[in-house]
Amino acid sequence: MQEYRVNKQIKAKEVRLIDENGKQLGILPVQDALRLAGERGLDLVEIAPQANPPVCKMLDYGKFLYELKKKEKEAKKKQREHAIDIKDIMLSLRIDEHDLKVKLKYMREFLTDGDKVRVRIRFRGRENLHPELGEKLADRIIQELSDVGQLEGSIKREGNFLIFGLLPKKK
Repeated sequence: MQEYRVNKQIKAKEVRLIDENGKQLGILPVQDALRLAGERGLDLVEIAPQANPPVCKMLDYGKFLYELKKKEKEAKKKQREHAIDIKDIMLSLRIDEHDLKVKLKYMREFLTDGDKVRVRIRFRGRENLHPELGEKLADRIIQELSDVGQLEGSIKREGNFLIFGLLPKKK
């Protein structure tokens, strides 16, 4: 955030003065600019200290800071709206039919909201001997969600997990 100097902190002898409506009043000595701002019940704020002479504006400094914070908050909110979250779903190879439908419902909801979904299918013990069962389950999930999502990359095997990601389909 830019640092602003208010009233008596202004170090220059002369300043280019702008009133509260944006109209230029010309180059004035600092004392005259302070007096004019005081008469109007406003603060004298240095906006461009690097200019020659420095540019000062008459405004209500408290209101100015409030508006600045409001703009920053709005910008952060807009930035958040465009962010994509990654939702993690953990499954076991021996998942029951109803449990799988519940997980699919959640995945469908995440994808329609515009979030990515990362699915992890966990192998335990002797299940590691049958990776084709995990791939079959992954293919079923991808098939069920093909109307709202698409496979991101490929299905990977990492340790005891089969991992793949789903992206929301573009509308």
